[in-house]
Amino acid sequence: MAKKVLITGGAGFIGSALSRHLQELGHEVFVLDDLSFGRRELAGVDDAHFFRVDIRDRAATQEAIATIGPQWVLHLAAVHFIPYCNEHPVEAAAINITGTMNVLDACAEAEQVFVASTAAVYPIADGALAEAHPTGPLDIYGITKLATERLASEFHLRTVVPTIVGRFFNAFGPNETNPHLIPEIQRQVLSGARTLKLGNLDPKRDFIHTEDMGRAMALLLEKGLKGFDTFNIGRGIEYSVREIVDAFERQLGEKLRIDVDPARVRKVERMHLLADVGKLKRVTGWEPKWGIDEGVATLLKERRDL
Repeated sequence: MAKKVLITGGAGFIGSALSRHLQELGHEVFVLDDLSFGRRELAGVDDAHFFRVDIRDRAATQEAIATIGPQWVLHLAAVHFIPYCNEHPVEAAAINITGTMNVLDACAEAEQVFVASTAAVYPIADGALAEAHPTGPLDIYGITKLATERLASEFHLRTVVPTIVGRFFNAFGPNETNPHLIPEIQRQVLSGARTLKLGNLDPKRDFIHTEDMGRAMALLLEKGLKGFDTFNIGRGIEYSVREIVDAFERQLGEKLRIDVDPARVRKVERMHLLADVGKLKRVTGWEPKWGIDEGVATLLKERRDL
Protein backbone atom coordinates (compact mmCIF):
# COMPACT_ATOMS: atom_id res chain seq x y z
CA MET A 1 0.00 0.00 0.00
CA ALA A 2 1.35 3.41 -0.98
CA LYS A 3 2.36 5.64 1.92
CA LYS A 4 2.92 9.32 2.45
CA VAL A 5 6.65 9.37 3.28
CA LEU A 6 8.91 12.10 4.63
CA ILE A 7 12.68 11.90 4.23
CA THR A 8 14.70 14.44 6.20
CA GLY A 9 18.01 14.97 4.44
CA GLY A 10 16.41 13.69 1.24
CA ALA A 11 18.50 15.99 -0.97
CA GLY A 12 21.71 14.40 0.25
CA PHE A 13 23.82 11.44 -0.78
CA ILE A 14 21.91 8.52 0.78
CA GLY A 15 18.60 10.37 1.03
CA SER A 16 18.44 11.03 -2.70
CA ALA A 17 18.86 7.32 -3.50
CA LEU A 18 16.18 6.50 -0.93
CA SER A 19 13.80 9.11 -2.39
CA ARG A 20 14.18 7.64 -5.85
CA HIS A 21 13.64 4.06 -4.66
CA LEU A 22 10.54 4.84 -2.59
CA GLN A 23 8.99 6.72 -5.50
CA GLU A 24 9.69 3.76 -7.78
CA LEU A 25 7.73 1.65 -5.27
CA GLY A 26 4.76 4.02 -5.65
CA HIS A 27 5.01 6.00 -2.41
CA GLU A 28 4.34 9.74 -2.22
CA VAL A 29 7.66 11.19 -1.07
CA PHE A 30 8.25 14.52 0.65
CA VAL A 31 11.74 15.86 1.34
CA LEU A 32 12.84 18.17 4.13
CA ASP A 33 16.38 19.51 3.72
CA ASP A 34 18.20 22.79 4.39
CA LEU A 35 20.56 22.21 1.42
CA SER A 36 23.65 22.91 3.52
CA PHE A 37 25.18 19.69 2.19
CA GLY A 38 22.53 18.34 -0.20
CA ARG A 39 21.49 19.70 -3.59
CA ARG A 40 17.92 20.60 -4.52
CA GLU A 41 17.95 18.64 -7.78
CA LEU A 42 18.92 15.43 -5.99
CA ALA A 43 15.72 15.36 -3.93
CA GLY A 44 13.81 14.15 -6.98
CA VAL A 45 10.51 15.78 -5.95
CA ASP A 46 8.57 18.83 -7.13
CA ASP A 47 8.34 22.04 -5.14
CA ALA A 48 5.06 21.02 -3.51
CA HIS A 49 6.86 18.04 -1.98
CA PHE A 50 10.03 19.88 -0.93
CA PHE A 51 10.47 21.84 2.30
CA ARG A 52 13.66 23.82 2.79
CA VAL A 53 13.99 23.70 6.57
CA ASP A 54 16.88 23.61 9.02
CA ILE A 55 16.02 20.95 11.61
CA ARG A 56 17.62 23.14 14.28
CA ASP A 57 14.63 25.45 13.80
CA ARG A 58 12.10 23.70 16.01
CA ALA A 59 9.06 25.72 15.00
CA ALA A 60 9.74 25.46 11.26
CA THR A 61 10.42 21.72 11.54
CA GLN A 62 7.21 21.06 13.43
CA GLU A 63 5.17 23.23 11.06
CA ALA A 64 6.53 21.41 7.99
CA ILE A 65 5.91 17.94 9.41
CA ALA A 66 2.42 18.90 10.55
CA THR A 67 1.67 20.21 7.05
CA ILE A 68 2.89 16.99 5.42
CA GLY A 69 1.25 14.58 7.89
CA PRO A 70 3.55 11.67 6.93
CA GLN A 71 2.78 8.04 7.67
CA TRP A 72 6.43 7.02 7.44
CA VAL A 73 9.30 9.26 8.51
CA LEU A 74 12.91 8.46 7.62
CA HIS A 75 15.20 10.80 9.52
CA LEU A 76 18.53 11.00 7.66
CA ALA A 77 19.31 14.72 8.08
CA ALA A 78 22.67 15.08 9.83
CA VAL A 79 26.19 16.35 9.51
CA HIS A 80 28.26 13.20 9.14
CA PHE A 81 31.71 13.90 7.69
CA ILE A 82 33.88 12.91 10.66
CA PRO A 83 36.68 15.49 10.20
CA TYR A 84 34.06 18.25 9.90
CA CYS A 85 32.26 17.04 13.03
CA ASN A 86 35.52 16.96 14.98
CA GLU A 87 36.32 20.51 13.88
CA HIS A 88 32.78 21.79 14.55
CA PRO A 89 31.52 19.77 17.56
CA VAL A 90 28.92 22.31 18.69
CA GLU A 91 27.37 22.46 15.22
CA ALA A 92 27.45 18.67 14.94
CA ALA A 93 25.67 18.30 18.28
CA ALA A 94 23.11 20.96 17.41
CA ILE A 95 22.17 19.28 14.13
CA ASN A 96 22.50 15.62 15.06
CA ILE A 97 21.11 15.78 18.60
CA THR A 98 18.90 18.87 18.96
CA GLY A 99 17.74 18.56 15.36
CA THR A 100 16.76 14.93 15.96
CA MET A 101 14.75 15.94 19.01
CA ASN A 102 12.92 18.53 16.94
CA VAL A 103 12.09 16.01 14.22
CA LEU A 104 11.00 13.24 16.56
CA ASP A 105 8.85 15.53 18.67
CA ALA A 106 6.83 16.26 15.54
CA CYS A 107 6.33 12.58 14.62
CA ALA A 108 4.01 11.32 17.35
CA GLU A 109 1.23 10.69 14.81
CA ALA A 110 3.38 8.75 12.34
CA GLU A 111 2.82 5.05 11.67
CA GLN A 112 6.55 4.26 11.63
CA VAL A 113 9.81 6.13 12.11
CA PHE A 114 13.28 5.21 10.86
CA VAL A 115 16.28 6.99 12.37
CA ALA A 116 19.67 6.83 10.68
CA SER A 117 22.64 6.05 12.91
CA THR A 118 26.14 4.87 12.06
CA ALA A 119 28.69 2.12 12.50
CA ALA A 120 30.79 4.80 14.22
CA VAL A 121 28.89 4.02 17.43
CA TYR A 122 30.93 0.80 17.70
CA PRO A 123 34.34 0.66 19.38
CA ILE A 124 37.53 -0.60 17.75
CA ALA A 125 37.10 -4.34 17.23
CA ASP A 126 38.12 -7.15 14.90
CA GLY A 127 35.57 -9.28 13.10
CA ALA A 128 32.00 -8.61 12.08
CA LEU A 129 30.01 -6.45 14.48
CA ALA A 130 26.49 -7.52 15.40
CA GLU A 131 23.88 -5.12 16.74
CA ALA A 132 24.28 -6.50 20.28
CA HIS A 133 27.97 -5.55 20.39
CA PRO A 134 28.69 -2.93 23.08
CA THR A 135 28.90 0.60 21.76
CA GLY A 136 31.94 2.83 22.17
CA PRO A 137 32.27 5.71 19.70
CA LEU A 138 35.71 7.20 19.03
CA ASP A 139 34.76 10.63 17.69
CA ILE A 140 32.25 13.47 17.95
CA TYR A 141 30.16 12.10 15.09
CA GLY A 142 29.79 8.69 16.72
CA ILE A 143 28.95 10.30 20.06
CA THR A 144 26.19 12.43 18.51
CA LYS A 145 24.76 9.43 16.71
CA LEU A 146 24.76 7.28 19.82
CA ALA A 147 22.76 10.09 21.45
CA THR A 148 20.44 9.98 18.43
CA GLU A 149 19.82 6.28 19.06
CA ARG A 150 18.95 6.98 22.69
CA LEU A 151 16.55 9.71 21.59
CA ALA A 152 14.90 7.31 19.15
CA SER A 153 14.42 4.75 21.94
CA GLU A 154 12.98 7.40 24.26
CA PHE A 155 10.66 8.57 21.46
CA HIS A 156 9.30 5.06 21.04
CA LEU A 157 8.77 4.59 24.78
CA ARG A 158 6.95 7.91 24.98
CA THR A 159 4.77 7.60 21.87
CA VAL A 160 4.63 3.83 21.18
CA VAL A 161 5.34 4.64 17.51
CA PRO A 162 7.26 1.69 15.99
CA THR A 163 10.83 2.95 15.57
CA ILE A 164 13.80 1.48 13.72
CA VAL A 165 17.43 2.57 14.06
CA GLY A 166 19.64 1.79 11.07
CA ARG A 167 23.38 1.76 11.66
CA PHE A 168 24.87 2.76 8.31
CA PHE A 169 28.28 1.43 7.37
CA ASN A 170 30.37 3.07 4.59
CA ALA A 171 28.05 4.19 1.81
CA PHE A 172 29.20 4.71 -1.77
CA GLY A 173 27.43 5.58 -4.98
CA PRO A 174 26.55 8.58 -7.15
CA ASN A 175 25.94 12.09 -5.84
CA GLU A 176 28.27 11.92 -2.84
CA THR A 177 28.30 15.28 -1.03
CA ASN A 178 31.32 14.72 1.25
CA PRO A 179 34.97 13.98 0.36
CA HIS A 180 35.04 10.40 1.62
CA LEU A 181 37.50 7.83 0.25
CA ILE A 182 35.75 6.60 -2.89
CA PRO A 183 34.60 10.02 -4.20
CA GLU A 184 38.06 11.42 -3.45
CA ILE A 185 39.72 8.69 -5.52
CA GLN A 186 37.08 9.26 -8.19
CA ARG A 187 37.75 13.01 -8.22
CA GLN A 188 41.48 12.58 -8.56
CA VAL A 189 41.24 9.90 -11.26
CA LEU A 190 38.77 11.88 -13.35
CA SER A 191 40.90 14.99 -13.07
CA GLY A 192 43.60 13.00 -14.84
CA ALA A 193 45.74 11.96 -11.89
CA ARG A 194 47.32 8.52 -11.96
CA THR A 195 49.29 9.05 -8.75
CA LEU A 196 46.72 9.35 -5.98
CA LYS A 197 47.28 11.36 -2.83
CA LEU A 198 45.66 9.39 -0.01
CA GLY A 199 45.93 8.94 3.74
CA ASN A 200 45.83 5.68 5.72
CA LEU A 201 46.03 2.73 3.31
CA ASP A 202 45.51 -0.39 5.42
CA PRO A 203 42.23 0.16 7.32
CA LYS A 204 39.37 -1.94 5.99
CA ARG A 205 35.78 -0.78 5.67
CA ASP A 206 32.42 -2.30 4.76
CA PHE A 207 31.30 -0.39 1.64
CA ILE A 208 27.62 -0.61 0.68
CA HIS A 209 26.04 0.99 -2.38
CA THR A 210 23.32 3.57 -1.72
CA GLU A 211 20.83 1.65 -3.87
CA ASP A 212 21.28 -1.40 -1.64
CA MET A 213 20.81 0.86 1.40
CA GLY A 214 17.58 2.29 -0.01
CA ARG A 215 16.19 -1.20 -0.60
CA ALA A 216 17.12 -2.26 2.92
CA MET A 217 15.34 0.71 4.51
CA ALA A 218 12.22 0.20 2.40
CA LEU A 219 12.07 -3.50 3.25
CA LEU A 220 12.41 -2.78 6.97
CA LEU A 221 9.46 -0.38 6.87
CA GLU A 222 7.39 -2.71 4.71
CA LYS A 223 7.71 -5.45 7.34
CA GLY A 224 5.57 -3.37 9.71
CA LEU A 225 7.79 -4.16 12.68
CA LYS A 226 6.46 -3.30 16.13
CA GLY A 227 8.38 -1.84 19.02
CA PHE A 228 11.94 -0.54 18.79
CA ASP A 229 14.77 -2.31 17.00
CA THR A 230 18.24 -1.72 15.59
CA PHE A 231 19.72 -3.05 12.34
CA ASN A 232 23.15 -2.87 10.74
CA ILE A 233 22.98 -1.71 7.13
CA GLY A 234 26.20 -2.79 5.44
CA ARG A 235 27.47 -5.12 2.73
CA GLY A 236 29.04 -7.72 5.01
CA ILE A 237 32.40 -7.54 3.18
CA GLU A 238 35.33 -5.27 4.05
CA TYR A 239 37.85 -3.71 1.67
CA SER A 240 41.12 -1.94 2.35
CA VAL A 241 42.00 1.36 0.70
CA ARG A 242 44.45 -0.51 -1.51
CA GLU A 243 41.67 -2.87 -2.64
CA ILE A 244 39.44 0.07 -3.54
CA VAL A 245 42.27 1.51 -5.63
CA ASP A 246 42.62 -1.91 -7.29
CA ALA A 247 38.94 -1.75 -8.28
CA PHE A 248 39.51 1.63 -9.91
CA GLU A 249 42.50 0.19 -11.77
CA ARG A 250 40.39 -2.68 -13.09
CA GLN A 251 37.65 -0.38 -14.33
CA LEU A 252 40.08 2.12 -15.86
CA GLY A 253 42.37 -0.48 -17.33
CA GLU A 254 45.29 1.64 -16.11
CA LYS A 255 47.85 1.43 -13.33
CA LEU A 256 47.44 3.77 -10.37
CA ARG A 257 50.18 4.75 -7.94
CA ILE A 258 49.61 5.89 -4.35
CA ASP A 259 51.40 8.74 -2.64
CA VAL A 260 50.65 8.85 1.10
CA ASP A 261 49.84 12.45 2.02
CA PRO A 262 50.73 13.10 5.69
CA ALA A 263 48.01 15.74 5.88
CA ARG A 264 45.40 13.06 5.09
CA VAL A 265 46.63 10.51 7.63
CA ARG A 266 44.30 10.17 10.63
CA LYS A 267 46.10 9.96 13.96
CA VAL A 268 43.41 7.71 15.44
CA GLU A 269 42.20 5.05 13.04
CA ARG A 270 40.38 1.75 13.43
CA MET A 271 41.77 -1.03 11.26
CA HIS A 272 38.48 -2.86 10.75
CA LEU A 273 34.80 -1.91 10.51
CA LEU A 274 32.69 -4.80 9.25
CA ALA A 275 28.93 -5.33 9.54
CA ASP A 276 27.23 -8.52 10.61
CA VAL A 277 24.10 -8.17 8.47
CA GLY A 278 22.58 -11.52 9.42
CA LYS A 279 19.73 -9.90 11.34
CA LEU A 280 18.77 -7.63 8.43
CA LYS A 281 18.77 -10.59 6.04
CA ARG A 282 16.74 -12.82 8.37
CA VAL A 283 14.05 -10.22 9.02
CA THR A 284 13.65 -8.81 5.50
CA GLY A 285 15.16 -11.29 3.03
CA TRP A 286 17.39 -8.47 1.78
CA GLU A 287 20.53 -9.30 -0.18
CA PRO A 288 23.01 -6.74 -1.58
CA LYS A 289 23.12 -6.44 -5.36
CA TRP A 290 26.02 -4.04 -5.86
CA GLY A 291 29.68 -5.03 -5.60
CA ILE A 292 32.64 -2.65 -5.55
CA ASP A 293 33.55 -3.17 -9.21
CA GLU A 294 30.00 -2.62 -10.47
CA GLY A 295 29.68 0.49 -8.35
CA VAL A 296 33.02 1.97 -9.41
CA ALA A 297 32.23 1.34 -13.07
CA THR A 298 28.91 3.17 -12.71
CA LEU A 299 30.50 6.07 -10.86
CA LEU A 300 33.10 6.59 -13.54
CA LYS A 301 30.52 6.50 -16.30
CA GLU A 302 28.11 8.76 -14.41
CA ARG A 303 30.77 11.36 -13.74
CA ARG A 304 32.06 11.29 -17.30
CA ASP A 305 28.56 11.85 -18.65
CA LEU A 306 28.04 15.03 -16.62
